[in-house]
Amino acid sequence: MSTVLQDFLDLLNLEYLEDNLFRGQSRDLGGRSVFGGQVLGQSLVAATRTVSEDRPPNSLHAYFLRPGDMEAPIVYDVERSRDGGSFSWRRVKAIQHGQQIFSMMASFHVEEPGLAHQASMPDVPMPEALEDEQSLRKRWLEDCPDRLRRAFLRESAFEFRPVRPTNPLNPGQGEPAHSVWFRASGTLPDDPMFHRCVLAYASDYNLLMTAMLPHGRSFLQPNMIVASLDHALWFHRPLRADEWLLYHMESPSAQDARGLARGLIFDRQGTLVATVAQEGLMRDTTLKAGA
Repeated sequence: MSTVLQDFLDLLNLEYLEDNLFRGQSRDLGGRSVFGGQVLGQSLVAATRTVSEDRPPNSLHAYFLRPGDMEAPIVYDVERSRDGGSFSWRRVKAIQHGQQIFSMMASFHVEEPGLAHQASMPDVPMPEALEDEQSLRKRWLEDCPDRLRRAFLRESAFEFRPVRPTNPLNPGQGEPAHSVWFRASGTLPDDPMFHRCVLAYASDYNLLMTAMLPHGRSFLQPNMIVASLDHALWFHRPLRADEWLLYHMESPSAQDARGLARGLIFDRQGTLVATVAQEGLMRDTTLKAGA
């Protein structure tokens, strides 16, 4: 296992403080604050540790309330809202410096037989036919400032292979849709709960970029303030986050400095394993309010 992947596993392995109370650390991914996916993943880890193993998470709904401080630990306070006959619910508060930075409600459900259908996977090339994003970034960032180059070329715990690559330094305008294959960069533990927590972490990648595509904007542009506002995730079927997954995203609307994006996540056999929706802030500071 690579050092980077082991560090990622350590990041999700929260410290137990006492019943319903856990503590996590952060990693600097080059942004202004803690990566939203990290707080999502850690919050779901905290919640799963208070639920029976036969009840995997089936959904979560979360709000990002304040930017996270990468230099300070995050305390996760889990409220055991209810344990029913087949469902359990947990509310998680993420706290830094005495203030709540994140709130999440998660649902857990025992597996049971039922009616089933799913959307079809888009017809896209398989990951083996696509270039890895790390290789793409090396070409895109050749003439960038050192700090930006270091941030974007650091080794990742995930592999990404975009179907239609977009250079964040020169995004251009395009349709509000984006597809990318992704997986963890090495073999993960077999725990099914953990794979869903890893997917929660990775589900925050690329959504807001999709909402900015029609406008030729990027989170790297100095006039853009970009941040996740809320996040919803539904788990449909078992998955492995260390095997290729296709994340197909689209943005149906953007307005009032907010962009909405939604995504379907399939395994390579075409099985729909999860659905995601997120609204984010994408404020262009060159535009006057009300203009």
